[in-house]
Amino acid sequence: MKILANDGISSVGKEQLESAGFTVITEKVAQENLASAVNEQGIEMILVRSATTVRKEVIDQCPNLKLIGRGGVGMDNIDVAYAREKGITVINTPASSSQSVAELVMGHLFSLSRFLHDSFKNMESGDFSTLKKNYAKGVELRGKTLGIIGFGRIGQSLASYALGAGMDVVAIDQYSTPVNISVPLGLNNKIDIEITPTTDLKSVLGNLDYISIHVPKQADGSAVIRSSEFALMKKGVRIVNAARGGVIDEIDLIEALNNGTVAGIALDVYENEPNPKKEIISHPKIACTPHIGAATNEAQDRIGEELAQLIIAQFGPK
Repeated sequence: MKILANDGISSVGKEQLESAGFTVITEKVAQENLASAVNEQGIEMILVRSATTVRKEVIDQCPNLKLIGRGGVGMDNIDVAYAREKGITVINTPASSSQSVAELVMGHLFSLSRFLHDSFKNMESGDFSTLKKNYAKGVELRGKTLGIIGFGRIGQSLASYALGAGMDVVAIDQYSTPVNISVPLGLNNKIDIEITPTTDLKSVLGNLDYISIHVPKQADGSAVIRSSEFALMKKGVRIVNAARGGVIDEIDLIEALNNGTVAGIALDVYENEPNPKKEIISHPKIACTPHIGAATNEAQDRIGEELAQLIIAQFGPK
């Protein structure tokens, strides 16, 4: 069976699949040519990350497709329900990238707190004394409250790091069962985290110094954070979004930054990737990264291995 890993796959995953008898093709196919390439090359499985989409029109044109795999968590670039209606197996790797995304978020939290993103841009061309004055009002993470909206694998991994840094954690999630978080400090300490229901999000926004978002858009496709939510936040809040573009309304965000409600925000995802709005990537209070939450060598190896194991278990030799 032929597999097209259109957004790449780790060498470990590729080797495992090939050892099990699969042919793995990694040459990139342009989105507009995806269906024709699948049919012409006899491809039965497509593996994607975030760049390639597999929508209804592609599925309809590829009657021999047996599996669509997403190397990562969210599957909003795949018409999952429709594919499954057609008898196509759809898989993803929700556990593989949690630590990498959490570490990126922690990096952004430190960066926002000390203006690292903006000082990096201005040191070479700026006046040292002026820059020192501009960036002299940093804040510490220790003792601050971090609200984590969405307390799944990534949110829980982030909580472990944040607790280790001395932050207080408020978890907001649709599921209300308390979670026991390990904080590896040499003694394997564990801390119980109570869950605030998502329906009560607005009631806790005013208590949060930092917010990290780990949920998709709402069911109707609208943003989770809009002007109504910004209006309830503590003045000077700092935010990170490494979840999905569109979870934060970017027009309302610009207003919240400009009126001082939000002191700074880090974005790893955008509404119109791969072409974010110019006012987003150029804003001095926005730290930008190009959707690299899961882009570590370790996470990509785990993703490749998990994809390979899922495929081999279902379609490999018995």
